[in-house]
Amino acid sequence: MGYSEKEVRAVVLACYISGFIVPLLSTMMNLSLVNIGEEFDVGSHDLAYVNSAFLLTSVIFMVPFARLADIVGKKKMFVIGLTIIVIGCFVACLAPDFWFVVIGRGIIGCGAASLATMSISMLTDVTPKNRRGTVMGYNTMFIYMGLSLGPVIGGALNDLIGWRLLFLITIPLAAASIVLITTGFKGEITTDPDGVFDTKDSITYGIAILLTMGGVMNLPAIWAIIAVIVGIVFMILFIRSQIGNSNCLLNMDLFKYWPFTGSCIAAFMSYAASYSISFFLALYLQSIGQLSSAEAGLVMVTQPLIQCICSPIFGRLTDKMQNKIILPTVGMMLTAVSLGIYITFTLDTSLYMAMVAMVIGGIGFAMFSAPNTTLIMSAVPPSHSSEASGVLAVMRQTGMIVSMGVAMFFITIIMGSMDNLRPETYESFLQVMSYSFMVCLAMCITGMITSAFRGQKNAPEQ
Repeated sequence: MGYSEKEVRAVVLACYISGFIVPLLSTMMNLSLVNIGEEFDVGSHDLAYVNSAFLLTSVIFMVPFARLADIVGKKKMFVIGLTIIVIGCFVACLAPDFWFVVIGRGIIGCGAASLATMSISMLTDVTPKNRRGTVMGYNTMFIYMGLSLGPVIGGALNDLIGWRLLFLITIPLAAASIVLITTGFKGEITTDPDGVFDTKDSITYGIAILLTMGGVMNLPAIWAIIAVIVGIVFMILFIRSQIGNSNCLLNMDLFKYWPFTGSCIAAFMSYAASYSISFFLALYLQSIGQLSSAEAGLVMVTQPLIQCICSPIFGRLTDKMQNKIILPTVGMMLTAVSLGIYITFTLDTSLYMAMVAMVIGGIGFAMFSAPNTTLIMSAVPPSHSSEASGVLAVMRQTGMIVSMGVAMFFITIIMGSMDNLRPETYESFLQVMSYSFMVCLAMCITGMITSAFRGQKNAPEQ
């Protein structure tokens, strides 16, 4: 189906804005964690739930939302996602205790699930293949703009007005995105309007993710180990129910394309290896580094700013390159180098060394993200773009959860209940960082190998 230039522009701009909103919310809150912990008297383990709740709910709803979008329309689900985010922001802003902050973040994650799956899918649907790498590059740039401005805006406003009002500054952006998509794009994108939504399988999938990922975040507790095992059983039941199911939530045939499967594994490993970096850096700079929120924000802007600058460049380069697996593979190699630097951090590590690691990591992640997304979306037939986008989003978010799970695991076994950051616990916190980044480095190397041997043959047009 052809779309007018006006419709394409409306979809692209709306997706770019939505791509900016979610990371902005995420990175702003990293620099508020210390203040939230002081206000509600919670330690670093519980503070990790502020990020983890967002990630967990987003993964739970991604696959069902992707299927629902094929039936009711992608534009409609996009608008619903933005509305849910606005509701979650108000809940978190007005939170009377710490766990209401977590609930608000969970609601925001639910809305983000819709945006994450709809944005990439709609961009793929309306953009010609020879421009797709460029569009994905700019979309990634807007994501990194959110990541870059988040620390600066969050750090400064956290010191000036407090962490609560930070949640409200994204509401005008959400409204602008809704206006663009509803007024500029009059039609709707549906690929299976007569399809049936399988509620039973959605519940099975949700239980599987909740138990598995919730357990991962709370290891090594006995109940968490049991939750992971039971969750895996539910996931096996879900996968079996999808095979040969005409109304499946997730088309398992997608995974017969090795370039798609390999690219998804690489995406999972990339985010699993890198997501907890900003969590640790925010705490490290404000505690051991003795920086204010605003100062830490200015330092942490380094990596996402590099990613923001480089992503469109590597996106355009992807369109021109014959061998498209080179960029993401080299990107993961650079990410591994940055992790190696983080492992060496001590009580006396200079800000210069931290910024060097962030620059290397920023170039690496920019080199990986947009090219890898282009490979994933080109590896499946166009009729399955929504499902492929959903799988990509799930790989990204589950990778982030595993990254936070690794962090929380080492916090629990090394710091235990003494996880409030104070001078007497700094050495233990550095141990947590070092061991966590060692695991992340191993995952990064695994992803790099997978990326190098995935192939790049596109799926047939359908």
